[in-house]
Amino acid sequence: MRMMNREISISYEYFEDYQELNNGEIDLIQKAYAICEKAYAPYSKFKVGTSLLLSNGEVVLGNNQENIASPSGLCAERVALFYANANFDKDLVQTIVVVSNGDLIDDTAIITPCGSCRQVILESEKKQKKSIKIILVARNRSVYVFNSIEDLLPFAFGV
Repeated sequence: MRMMNREISISYEYFEDYQELNNGEIDLIQKAYAICEKAYAPYSKFKVGTSLLLSNGEVVLGNNQENIASPSGLCAERVALFYANANFDKDLVQTIVVVSNGDLIDDTAIITPCGSCRQVILESEKKQKKSIKIILVARNRSVYVFNSIEDLLPFAFGV
């Protein structure tokens, strides 16, 4: 048996400041920051906010919800996605924005969806048969933009 080396590459755009994005994306980021401040994070003190843009123009917001009986809480991304799927099941998720506030990570580090959230985003993409733009914002305002969760989850469960 012959060993073969393989490589995986990902594609993304980087911006030094989210003000470089278009007005609609800036609005989604600002809404994510606003809902981030309402997160229930008494244990980690690390707040995460998410905004989703749906194909009907609706914006769905979510934030992390911690629970003393960890892991009974839920991440911001899944809060928003599950709400959107429950209430707007015919509308596509076009964009998801993730922001954070807290000292858990450095100001220059982007907050990325956890593995469970990545899998849920992938399931949403599969359900709607369309990729979701993912905008991840660091606390220093730099931005990474991905055109699909597949760039963040190359060996997804069930693929």
